[in-house]
Amino acid sequence: MASAKPEFESVEKLLAKHVPADDLAEIKRIFYGKELPPLSICTEAKKIAENYDFEIQGYKFGARLEQLRAPRIVRTGLVQNRIVLPTTAPLNAQREAIHERLGNIVEAAALCGVNVLCFQEAWPCPFVFCTREKQPWCELAESAEYGPTTQFIQRLCRQYNMVIVSPILERDEECEDILWNTAVVVSNTGRIIGKHRKNHIPRVGDFNESTYYLEGNTGHPVFETQFGRIAVNICYGRHHPLNWLMFGLNGAEIVFNPSATVGNLSEPLWGIEARNAAIANGYFTCAINRVGTENYPNEFTSGDGRPGHKDFGHFYGSSYVTAPDGSRTPGLSRVRDGLMVVEMDLNLCRQVRDNWGFQMTQRIPLYAESLTRNISPNFKRQIIREN
Repeated sequence: MASAKPEFESVEKLLAKHVPADDLAEIKRIFYGKELPPLSICTEAKKIAENYDFEIQGYKFGARLEQLRAPRIVRTGLVQNRIVLPTTAPLNAQREAIHERLGNIVEAAALCGVNVLCFQEAWPCPFVFCTREKQPWCELAESAEYGPTTQFIQRLCRQYNMVIVSPILERDEECEDILWNTAVVVSNTGRIIGKHRKNHIPRVGDFNESTYYLEGNTGHPVFETQFGRIAVNICYGRHHPLNWLMFGLNGAEIVFNPSATVGNLSEPLWGIEARNAAIANGYFTCAINRVGTENYPNEFTSGDGRPGHKDFGHFYGSSYVTAPDGSRTPGLSRVRDGLMVVEMDLNLCRQVRDNWGFQMTQRIPLYAESLTRNISPNFKRQIIREN
C-alpha cells in the first residue's frame, strides 16, 4: 500500500514559498486584513519552545488612543497540542504525560506575559469520542470542581497569575454521574469562576459524540475576569451563528473556540467561521484546534459509509485570533504543537461597534418575533408565490 502523503506545514508557508513578495503582500491584505505587527518573544520562552519542540507565534492588535478611556491591554494565549503517549498506554499515564507537556507550554506563555490562556477541546486526553467505545474511555471523565486536571490548572493559575480555560470531559458527580463536554474557567487566583457545557453536539462522520454526552445546560455564560469578559464557544458551536450572537448579547469581549476537527471534514470552513463571528458580534475570537493523528487499538466505523478505521484523520491545528475589525493573525502550524500569544486592546471592540453600527442596526426584536413564530405548531414559512 502506498504511504500517505505527508501533511504540509501551513498555508502561510506554502504562499511564502511560491508567491512573489509583492503579490504575497496583497494576498495577506485580503486574507488577513491589516498586517499585524509581531509581538516580541523573550529568549527564555524561545528556549523552552526549542527544548520541548513547539512553535511560538506572537502578534499585536492595536486600537485608536482614546481621550476618555485608557487602553485595555490584554495578552491571550492559545495552545494546540498532540497527545503524548499512544492510546494503548495506561489512562493515568496518558493524562499525566499531557499535563507535564502542557505545563512546559504554560511556563512559556507566562514568560510571554499571557493573562488569559485557553487549551483545545478535551485537552487532557485523546479525542476518544470518535470510537463510540464506552470503556475504558469514560474513565477519563473527571469532576470539573475537584478532578486532577482542575487541581493541576488551579496550581498553574496561582503560580503564573493567569486565567486559564480548561476544556475537559466532565463527570457530574452531583447529578447521577452523567458526562458533559465542559470548559472550566479558573481565575488567576486559582478560584473556579464557573463552567460552560458544549451547546451543540455533532452527529456527522466520525463525530457522534452523543454516545457520551448531550447538549449542555449552561446557556451562554460570560465570565468576568480581571482581564476582561470572556466566553467559550466549544467546537461545533462555531457552526451556529446564533450561538456566537448570544455570547455577544451577554457582553463577551473575547470568545474562545476550543475545538477538535479534522482536515477532510472542516478545513475549508475553519478560517471563516470564527472570523465572521468576530466581525458580526464586535468581539475578539480565538479559534483553537488540536493537532496530529490519533490511532486507536480497535477499528470503528462512521456515519459516512467508510470502512472500519483506527484513526480519526489529521487534526490540522491552524489556531488563530481575529479582531472585531476582521483582521486576523496567521495560523499556527498544521503539524506541530504550538502557542499563539496575542496582545489586544479591548477598546477596539467598542470602537468597531461605533464605526460599523452592526449592534445598533441589528433587529433583535424582529428576529425574536420570527423565531417565536417558527417554533409554534402551526408555523408557515413566509414565502410569497406568484399567482
